[in-house]
Amino acid sequence: MNRKYFVGTLFSSITSLGLFGKSDIKNVNTLLEESASVRQPPILKKGDTIAIVSPAGFISKEDIQPAIHKLEEWGYKVVVGNSIGKRDFTFGGTDEERLQDFQSMLDNDEVKAILCARGGYGIIRIIDQINFNKFSRFPKWIIGFSDATILHCHVNRNCRVATVHSKMCNSFPLDWDAAEDIQKNSIYSIHETLSGKKIMYDVKSNQSNRIGKCTGELIGGNLRCIENLSGTKSEIQTRNKILFLEDTDEYLYNIDRMFWNLKRTGKLAGLKGLIIGGFKIKKDDEGEEFGKTLEEIVMEKVREYKFPVCFDFPVGHQKNNMALQCGAIHTLEVEDGMVRLYKV
Repeated sequence: MNRKYFVGTLFSSITSLGLFGKSDIKNVNTLLEESASVRQPPILKKGDTIAIVSPAGFISKEDIQPAIHKLEEWGYKVVVGNSIGKRDFTFGGTDEERLQDFQSMLDNDEVKAILCARGGYGIIRIIDQINFNKFSRFPKWIIGFSDATILHCHVNRNCRVATVHSKMCNSFPLDWDAAEDIQKNSIYSIHETLSGKKIMYDVKSNQSNRIGKCTGELIGGNLRCIENLSGTKSEIQTRNKILFLEDTDEYLYNIDRMFWNLKRTGKLAGLKGLIIGGFKIKKDDEGEEFGKTLEEIVMEKVREYKFPVCFDFPVGHQKNNMALQCGAIHTLEVEDGMVRLYKV
């Protein structure tokens, strides 16, 4: 399989690869001890059950069929939630219906992972009503991106359970054979993450990158969602962590405003590293040009800090949206000509 960004699996012992010196190993061990409270749900095995629900936007039963076929091909059982096919205007059913569906799968002992069918908008309307008590005792994988950032942030802060930021059902191609390798590889990365493989991503360098190496807990997601959580009990905590960000359909001035929010709320000051993924930017209105690029916006906010920064990482609203395990310890290496991210 030809993989542009996805390099492959690491050996179970990182030290045997010579990637760390003695001082690095000591620092990594310290981080692992500090993040011991972040629990990883059991890795999935063939025969395990994955539930598909839509806690945000509407999606039809037909639209999730490609995802069901691929999950079953990987050896998993699939159960489809009641929110699939239901519609309340833009939502996948009413707030009560989406809440009940997600809660039932969260509490179902047979379900080992919950895959969000799509993003859109809606999780913020139900997040405070979700009961995570049983989930905290018996964690399972929560999978998705975009609006699912609300879940990643809330679970990371309140439950300290690892989750998977990745493509969702509406990103699986109708015709697998006709799909581009870059899209297939993104979907394969979900399987490899859930099955416990230690994956490594190599990415081409951006000239605006800031060189450096760091190790820390990986967290992040959609910038707009993260900003909207400020001041709530789901607010993301970033100190001593590697933060990844992506967004879509935003004007540059809005992106600038959101990065000012990160800076003014102290979320940039204590970072170990910063990863900028895909940003689909709206064209400025004529006569209202903002005058700064994405790279200039970001580097302006982090100028006083020393942590490594990389751009164009394969995560976000794009075909090359690789699976990332939120809450797990990762190492980020930003060098001339290459960026590497891998789970420790």
